[in-house]
Amino acid sequence: MMISKKPKKQRKKIYAAPLHKKQKLVAAHLSKSLVKQFNKRSLSLRKGDEVKVMRGKYSGETGKISKVNLRKTKVYIENIKRKKVSGEETHIPFHPSNLLIVSPVMDDVKRKKIVQRKVK
Repeated sequence: MMISKKPKKQRKKIYAAPLHKKQKLVAAHLSKSLVKQFNKRSLSLRKGDEVKVMRGKYSGETGKISKVNLRKTKVYIENIKRKKVSGEETHIPFHPSNLLIVSPVMDDVKRKKIVQRKVK
């Protein structure tokens, strides 16, 4: 994707990337059982996937993805919320690298093909 080694240029390229390239950046590792089943290490995240938080204050908690924001490269999980000062509850944005896919949604034909490419 990039030629430069400079972190500043790397970050700039990620922030300014078009959405079809950011889709690859919104991917997370699969659980050990899924790695054996699919013969893949990671998959792009999508709404409905069940994920486990691996890092931070909410580590160990699981839930379904309610929203994927490609522009900010953030993922929102249904049952993990925080209270604002006003008393309103909002979803917490997570970076995809801090998540682990526990059970992906395999309804989509294209997603099945992605997995089938690597399965032996």
